[in-house]
Amino acid sequence: MQPLLIPASATITLALAFYTIGVFWERRSGRLQPRHLAFFLLGLACDATGTSLMSVIARSSAAPVSPVHLVTGTLALLLMLAHALWAIVVLVRHDEGLQQGFHRLSTGVWLFWLVPYACGLLMGIPAICLDGAHALVASAGIALAAGIAVYWRPALPRRAAR
Repeated sequence: MQPLLIPASATITLALAFYTIGVFWERRSGRLQPRHLAFFLLGLACDATGTSLMSVIARSSAAPVSPVHLVTGTLALLLMLAHALWAIVVLVRHDEGLQQGFHRLSTGVWLFWLVPYACGLLMGIPAICLDGAHALVASAGIALAAGIAVYWRPALPRRAAR
């Protein structure tokens, strides 16, 4: 086993935790706040760090790199960066219209991010033994199921901003 695999996996899983907290906390409150942005940025930093560590592992390994995972992971990282930058714009402008729809963007980026996360997870578990294409299909199904669960159920009651 690669010595960087555990820190890389842990860091990317921290990205999932931070980003999920930020997205659903903002969604529940109904209004983007600086503390939500802090969680988006923590998730982005952890994802970038974990991705860098995984890249080192991939370069030192003889195993082929899945182009599907590489492309979806890069797109997800870029979407997270764009999302964080847009959050800064929304917070600086104090525009009510931008505030109203921001959680839809957050949830969409989070759902897209789940695809490369689950894809890497599924390809990395030897007992499952999925190639890139099959892992992509399975992870897209996971993200679709998560999206249905998020959008199907009634909206959570909005909490008053403090």
